[in-house]
Amino acid sequence: MRQYLFKRFLQSLLAVLGAVTIVFFIIRISGDPARLMLPPEASEEQVQNLRESLGLNDPLYMQYLHYLADLVRGDFGKSLYFKDSALELVLERMPATLELALWAIAIAVVAGVLAGIISTYKRNSLADYLINAGIFVAQSLPVFWVGIVLILIFAVELKWFPTSGNVGWKSIVLPAVALAFYPIAPIARTLRSSLIDVMNQSYMLTSRAQGFSLMKSIWKRGLKNAFLPVITVISMEFGVMIAGAVVTEAVFSWPGVGQLIVQAVNNRDFPLVQACVLVVSVLYILLNFVTDMIYLWLDPRIKVK
Repeated sequence: MRQYLFKRFLQSLLAVLGAVTIVFFIIRISGDPARLMLPPEASEEQVQNLRESLGLNDPLYMQYLHYLADLVRGDFGKSLYFKDSALELVLERMPATLELALWAIAIAVVAGVLAGIISTYKRNSLADYLINAGIFVAQSLPVFWVGIVLILIFAVELKWFPTSGNVGWKSIVLPAVALAFYPIAPIARTLRSSLIDVMNQSYMLTSRAQGFSLMKSIWKRGLKNAFLPVITVISMEFGVMIAGAVVTEAVFSWPGVGQLIVQAVNNRDFPLVQACVLVVSVLYILLNFVTDMIYLWLDPRIKVK
C-alpha cells in the first residue's frame, strides 16, 4: 500500500506540473497584461516600466523558473487585476463551484442510474428505445444552449427561479440541472452496458433460477458489481464539472471559480489563471485517488500494485 501511495503521489506531482506548465506558456501568448492595466493613452515607456516591475521583460524560461521557485515556497502570486493573493481569491470562489458541481453530479447520478436500470429491465422494449434516444439527445445539446432554454422557460416565462446570481437555494436549481444534463448520458449508458454483462454471469442466472425477479436480482446482487465502471465515469464527470463549469457559471452568473477564470483570462491576469488551474488540477487528482480507494472497497479482488 505504501508503495502504491508513493507511486500515485509522484504521478500526481507530474500531472499537476504538466497542467501548470502548459497553462503558463499558453496564457503568455494570449496578450500583454501591462497594456490592459494601463489606460489607452499610456506611453510606450510607461508600458515597459510596468512590464519590468511585473517581471514580464525577463526571458520566458526565467519567468517559468521563478514561478516554479515561488510555488515551492508556497507563493502563488498576487492577482494583477484584483491586487490580492491569487490563491485566496480562488479559495473564496471554490465553495460556490463545489456546491454547484455536487448538486449537478447528484442530479446526474440519480437520473443516470434510474435510466440505466429501467433501460436494462425493459431491454429492447419501447421504453428502452425512448431512454436511449433521450440519452443521445441530452449528450448532443451544448450546455450553454440548455442553460439559456432553462432560463427562458423557468425563469423568464414561469418565474419559478432567478435568472442569475446566488441569492438562495432556488438560484442553484437551473445551473445544476444544466450542468447535469450531459453526464446523465455516459452514466446511464455505462450502467446499462455493465448491468447487461453482469446479468449474464452464472451467479445472476442462478439467482433467477431460484425464483428472484429480474428487478430484485438487479437491486440485490447485480447493481453493486455493475457499478464499478460507473464509479469511474462519475468521478471523471465530477472532475470535468469542477474544471469545466466555466460556461455554466458564465450563463447563470454563478460566483464560482469558472467565472473567475473567465475574468482572469480576459484581464490577462497570469497569476490568477495559474492559481485557478493549479487548485482545480489538485482537486481532480484527489478525485481520481478517492475513486481508486472506492474501487478497492467495492471489489477486494483488485490488488494494489
